Amino acid sequence: MPELESSMADTKPEFDIAVGVIFDDQGRVLIAQRPEGKHMAGAWEFPGGKVEAGETVEQALARELQEELGIAVLGSAALLQQTHEYPDRVVNLLVWVVMQYSGEPQGLDNQALSWVEPQNLMESGLLPADEPIARKLIELSAG
Repeated sequence: MPELESSMADTKPEFDIAVGVIFDDQGRVLIAQRPEGKHMAGAWEFPGGKVEAGETVEQALARELQEELGIAVLGSAALLQQTHEYPDRVVNLLVWVVMQYSGEPQGLDNQALSWVEPQNLMESGLLPADEPIARKLIELSAG
């Protein structure tokens, strides 16, 4: 049984994360800086958060963007899924493009916000898990 105990001890918590890609009318993408006290504080990310039990990804995305940014999602579409393993956890990023929203994004968690040209995303200090999203957006904006 020691083998089983060892493998159970190595199991990392896994989280489904609804991620929103939000563009402004100039084609820039919104990123947010993780606030102090949160995992990987100071790094930049696409806004969103954990999908709670009983929620769809769309419901979680709408809730998280309302809580974090004060916007109401009026339309969104799935873009990609990306899994990333950190030393202490695994995140399954469920990435959606927010096609339409109402309100003006603001940092309700005291997080800094920045509108970034897609081609500059890789230089913005993104979380490692968010880099594949940035690469996809760069590819789409170039095509």
